[in-house]
Amino acid sequence: MAELFGSDAYAPKEIAARVSEVGVGKARLPLLTVTLLGLLAGAFIGLGALMFTLVASDATLSFAISRLLGGLVFSLGLVLVSIAGAELFTGNNLIAMAWASGRVSTAELLRNWALVCLANFAGAAGLALLVWLSGHGALNGGRVGETVIRIASVKAQLSLTEAFFRGVLCNVLVCMAVWMTLAGRSVTDKVLAIVFPITAFVAAGFEHSIANMYFFPLAMLLGAPLSIGDMLANLAPVIAGNIVGGSVLVALVYWLIYLRPAGKAPD
Repeated sequence: MAELFGSDAYAPKEIAARVSEVGVGKARLPLLTVTLLGLLAGAFIGLGALMFTLVASDATLSFAISRLLGGLVFSLGLVLVSIAGAELFTGNNLIAMAWASGRVSTAELLRNWALVCLANFAGAAGLALLVWLSGHGALNGGRVGETVIRIASVKAQLSLTEAFFRGVLCNVLVCMAVWMTLAGRSVTDKVLAIVFPITAFVAAGFEHSIANMYFFPLAMLLGAPLSIGDMLANLAPVIAGNIVGGSVLVALVYWLIYLRPAGKAPD
């Protein structure tokens, strides 16, 4: 159908089928594979957060330019996940589509989310340790390190409600980006599908749980007066919000539109 209109992109109904099929495969990855791919995804998102920090530490940029440019470079994280290959918790919330179709069990769904989330944390925190050891925070006269501390401190001060709903809005955009990558057939298609939604969520100040798994450890290593409790108090509502945004407002909505079994015809 798409070719009739001069496009080789997959149509939305075809994307839904692809998301469901991919979800089945992700839910049944071997333990070692899913763990290593999760570690990579955490590090990749951390690299995106690192790039955002560099832009945010430049005081010569206006607020709007800083946010938009920061969001643009943060897109590196999901580009690496999607193109190089990795397992990202927030993107894997789309597995809910395969779960709704009965192709993935609840146990398989929760296993994937738990393993990937923990592996993402290890990858993001591991990158934070390497960045700290490299002296990266000293760049720009130490402003890069100060920016990391400021970012984490602001996140720690969010109320539970703010953190939750910023998490919801974030993962609506992240999962829409992942959804649209499955419409494309080339690397260029996938990158373009990622850049605009990711730039939007970062510029708007929404909360991505895996990015926060990089910011908090690095800020603490740099001497921020933050504790593990502060980090967990942020991550708990943000993770919950990410799940609602990705699995409910994207995956289950599209499941209802395209994959829900047709009801019986009236007698």
